[in-house]
Amino acid sequence: MKPAPTFESTSSYLVSDDLKDVVNVAIAIGRPLLIKGEPGTGKTMLAKAIADSLGLPLITWNIKSTTKAQEGLYVYDTVQRLYDSQFGDHDVSDIKQYIKLGKLGEAFLSEKKTVLLIDEIDKADLEFPNDLLWELDIMSFYIPEIKETIAAKQRPVVVITSNAEKELPDAFLRRCVFHYISFPDEEMMERIIRVHFPNLENKLLQESLKAFYWVRSISGLHKKPSTSELLDWILALISGGIRSEKICAEMPFLGVLLKKNKDYDLVLQKLASSGKQKPAAATGYGQKNW
Repeated sequence: MKPAPTFESTSSYLVSDDLKDVVNVAIAIGRPLLIKGEPGTGKTMLAKAIADSLGLPLITWNIKSTTKAQEGLYVYDTVQRLYDSQFGDHDVSDIKQYIKLGKLGEAFLSEKKTVLLIDEIDKADLEFPNDLLWELDIMSFYIPEIKETIAAKQRPVVVITSNAEKELPDAFLRRCVFHYISFPDEEMMERIIRVHFPNLENKLLQESLKAFYWVRSISGLHKKPSTSELLDWILALISGGIRSEKICAEMPFLGVLLKKNKDYDLVLQKLASSGKQKPAAATGYGQKNW
């Protein structure tokens, strides 16, 4: 028998050995993979990387504070049926035409194995994870309106992300394989940057990393800059034609890294007290026109 393909880093997403192993274990035992970590550490992009690596389609269910578990299974469009019964010219007795599958339902009925991303599950109410326990366990659900059971044709690879805004129920956690994505160290971050900017001048890369980790080390920041913000910052530095020797001294385009006024002011104070030159136009987030 041909061995099942395993997850590996892709051309646009690097993973540690620990994360790679956890992903492959979750796939092998058929359990949802629960991923936590700081915002901007690549939790959402992991699902896309898994799909790309394994050659599978990706189905994404973005969770909001108002999202209900039922929406992921199916929705019975009673409003449309009522409208059709009053103003339409076709038979409304076939309720099945008013049943619309949600993202979980789509993944279950897919002829091909899929990667199902349930993104930011902690945004929903506390009962949301528990309401999905049974369906994720048995990979099926029942639609009473049409007296049909929707069962998974292929067990999807389920990836669930959380920013840890709320604690998830123990019963839900017991059914998941868990991994916390630690913030990358400088060596790993350099590899990540090289994936996105393969031709980046080494001096600019090193100065950017030095400045970035200095900002993250400052005590009292409300929101530390993330990997995605670092990548945006490097793009801004390149686009602005900033010389590498000015990066640590002036911290140009600081507003790309920091999104809170207090954090912005705190870094400027630290920059001034360290004896470095203040950023140009430090009165606002723009700093320079480019």
